[in-house]
Amino acid sequence: MRLTGNILLLGLCSILLSCGETTQPEESFDVTFTVPSNFPAPVYDVSKNPITKDGFLLGKKLFYDGILSKDASISCGTCHIQSSGFTQHGHDLSHGIADRLTLRNTPGIQNVAWKKFFQWDGGVFNLDLFAINPITAHNEMDETLENILTKLRRHAHYPGLFKSAFGSEEITTERFLKALSQFQLMFISSGSKYDKVMRNEGVTFTVEEQDGYSVFKQKCATCHTEPLFSDESFRNTGLAVRNQNDKGRALITLNEKDVYAYIVPSLRNIMITAPYMHDGRFDNIDKVLNHYEKGMIDSPYLDSIFKQQNPAGIALSEQDKTALKAFLHTLTDQEFVQRRMLSEY
Repeated sequence: MRLTGNILLLGLCSILLSCGETTQPEESFDVTFTVPSNFPAPVYDVSKNPITKDGFLLGKKLFYDGILSKDASISCGTCHIQSSGFTQHGHDLSHGIADRLTLRNTPGIQNVAWKKFFQWDGGVFNLDLFAINPITAHNEMDETLENILTKLRRHAHYPGLFKSAFGSEEITTERFLKALSQFQLMFISSGSKYDKVMRNEGVTFTVEEQDGYSVFKQKCATCHTEPLFSDESFRNTGLAVRNQNDKGRALITLNEKDVYAYIVPSLRNIMITAPYMHDGRFDNIDKVLNHYEKGMIDSPYLDSIFKQQNPAGIALSEQDKTALKAFLHTLTDQEFVQRRMLSEY
């Protein structure tokens, strides 16, 4: 019996050791911020907020912690789900605490170090300030920064985590926001098939994907500029107005020309981030392409780029659309949406 017990114990130890070898401890994650070779220089100055392992892990814990919301029910990760390109898949408008609806669809979080503007209206112009709006918005997290800092200071673990990340247990607004930035700066999506083709990594487009790439360069690239696939301009794309209270970029600039204009979103991971447009009105990519072909409403606010033909829009044949969708699939970065270091668990 003793021998049998020893054999069972050895077997159990072997299983545990085997499990340990197949899981990657967080300490082994590489948090070195590296610019992909096919990317331009980032906008964010990483030297002013160097990413450390402890800072990254603190930001990650904060990102997925409901403590940032008034009733502890909503975290950043509630609306920014990794498997859907850090969007809130399945919702046209994002949902906040008590299931309150917001004005807009949840934008994805990716390649934020290269962004000049955040939110659909560009109301935030620095990553370090990005979290303030959703945290304080009544229909999102409905909390105050003061309350959050108080909760973090009273927490059993956060003071120690801040000490590891910043050298002391002092918890300030600046440290809180910079920790969140350190985590999000590592949301680098650069492993799609498109990227591998552009970097000559032994991968090539299919004939249909190459045809779609040609269509893209002819008819989409002015706004969705490579390699980030957005020029970060604000444009009115001829959508029917559903909410008179949401004036788009004009809410920020108070400029008439910006009425119902929204930022050009990146097309990276576009095929896994439905629904589309600022209010999530289109639940599939075919409806988006049909809108650009023949669904635009001409108005004084419609961006001039769409007025170059009559009726307004972009000429797209069915063959163009099929090829274009094939190309858009090459922008999906499966490694990014499965990267364990970015996941909640």
